[in-house]
Amino acid sequence: MSRASKHATGDSFFAWDGDVLIINILGKPSAGKDAIGKPFGKQLKVSVAAAPVAGKATDHMVRFLATQFDVSTSAIEVVFGRMNVNKQVRIKAPKRLPGVFAQGSLLVDDDE
Repeated sequence: MSRASKHATGDSFFAWDGDVLIINILGKPSAGKDAIGKPFGKQLKVSVAAAPVAGKATDHMVRFLATQFDVSTSAIEVVFGRMNVNKQVRIKAPKRLPGVFAQGSLLVDDDE
């Protein structure tokens, strides 16, 4: 397992390391619904309906992100922030990218 630094994404909320997508996340637990929001500085807002109890919101977020990026949950590694709203995740070979990643990416799910 490789360790990414907090600065692995440079001036963006995401970066590529080969076929691995690194994302800095600002989590919002106990939200009304699961949703990928807009970038907030060098983080991407991600809301989940699960409560922040014993890492359950992070586990829920990983399952939600797996559906959004069309990968298995085992393809997502929480690098840091498991029990914190500030997180970094690594997603191995995402098959789909949500629209917020359209700028600067080659894999875009939406027709432009």
